[in-house]
Amino acid sequence: MTEADRTGDAGETDLGRALRALRRRADLSQRELAEKSGVPQPTLARIESGRAVDPRFRTVERLVRAAGGELAVGVPATPVITDPTPVPHDDMRDDAGRRYPAHLDVWPVYEPRDWPGAWWAEWYRLPPERYPLPLPPAAYELNRRYRDNRRWGAEVRRAVRVRRLVGDLPAACWRYVAELPDGQSVGELRAHERSPHLERGEWHPGMAEREMVLDGVLVDPRYRRLGLGRRLVTALLTDMRAAGVEDAAALAEDAGIDLLLACGFEIEARRPAALRLGGTRRQSYG
Repeated sequence: MTEADRTGDAGETDLGRALRALRRRADLSQRELAEKSGVPQPTLARIESGRAVDPRFRTVERLVRAAGGELAVGVPATPVITDPTPVPHDDMRDDAGRRYPAHLDVWPVYEPRDWPGAWWAEWYRLPPERYPLPLPPAAYELNRRYRDNRRWGAEVRRAVRVRRLVGDLPAACWRYVAELPDGQSVGELRAHERSPHLERGEWHPGMAEREMVLDGVLVDPRYRRLGLGRRLVTALLTDMRAAGVEDAAALAEDAGIDLLLACGFEIEARRPAALRLGGTRRQSYG
């Protein structure tokens, strides 16, 4: 994306938006960028708000380079900031009409559960008339490690691709992988088709001709809690229904149960048997 130093429909220069976007990508507050560039923080604030009508080129250059951006000169001599990351909450304002810090992740607060302060205090369990404080219009996270993890997770979710492997597999085997752009596999799903008639030893009208058995869903521990397991299961369900297979069966425990319930599975029996061949038998204490 390219932002030129020109005036938009709202009367605010694109230069200000581009600087806020660069600050967000660099995860710098206005004070931090001012210290790093040597430009006074009030000057930076005026440029970002559009109140500095004609900032000096050298000032803009110092700010852009300190934020890790690049500055080019177009024709006519117009400074252009290349490839800034958009600020998703740039149109949000606080109660005083001020923007929220561009380098933070800001989200609207609709109920107490959206506000970390209320969530930790658990007063979201109270009826609205007993809330000890009014809800703010938005909330944000100051912990940089938390912000970095959230943005890393968002980038992984955007970049990961789920695909079915075909080729050197039996026709009844279904295998899916979740891959990063460099080909690294971070998740895998395996399943197989079977005949309910053979599995149950009987047949009756209305029984499915084919059903899917989910053998397992594995996600690299570093990439869990990003929704990759659900994407793998959803890809399987979509393709199997397109192939005319409507029923699926699975055994799961702990978090795997929650995953399959979220994907539309229902609990059929609460006591599946855990069987073992070889190895050390675990001692049971009752």
